Amino acid sequence: MDKTEDSGALRRAPSQKRSQERVERMLQAATALIEEHGSDAMRMGEVAERAGVSIGSLYQYFPDKAAIVRTLAERYNAEGRACISDGLAGVRDMDGLLQAFGALIDTYYGIFLAEPVMRDIWSGTQADKALRDIDLRDSRANGALLAEAWQRVAPAAEGEAIERKAFLVMSLGEATMRLAISVERAEGDALVTDYKAMALREIGASG
Repeated sequence: MDKTEDSGALRRAPSQKRSQERVERMLQAATALIEEHGSDAMRMGEVAERAGVSIGSLYQYFPDKAAIVRTLAERYNAEGRACISDGLAGVRDMDGLLQAFGALIDTYYGIFLAEPVMRDIWSGTQADKALRDIDLRDSRANGALLAEAWQRVAPAAEGEAIERKAFLVMSLGEATMRLAISVERAEGDALVTDYKAMALREIGASG
């Protein structure tokens, strides 16, 4: 099942190609508006106008602005999971895991710095319960990916502890990114560096 369908962000899922293209235009329009002025300033009428659809058509798929933001959040999360899965797929030993996970931290931070829409969505996560729920599900899914690779290179380690620690490492990583983009760049860089050192030390200790 498509993640946006499962989250309830879309009022109804587009089934025909023309409808899918229309929804994609709506999301692209919303993305552009968030980049320009932030999600707080985005209005449904502006999204419809920029997407070239009627306001009624927009409401057919998105009941409110929050549904658009949640759909975009799900999309970014899915892209992030794919990146993590790819990055950890080839891991065969502890050194490889540490190198791969360290590189993923750097990649994630770079994405946050480069994507104003992603920053906007994450900065509003704590104020929106639905976004918090999406964030939690994403942390668990990402933690499961890390745990699978971690257990693969440290088979003697206790599985439940690895799963718990992997979930915590991922959750703290997301919190670190959110904090890092909220402060001055130099301080943010230092926070990410400190998190990276702590996470890799914890992972490496099990090897």
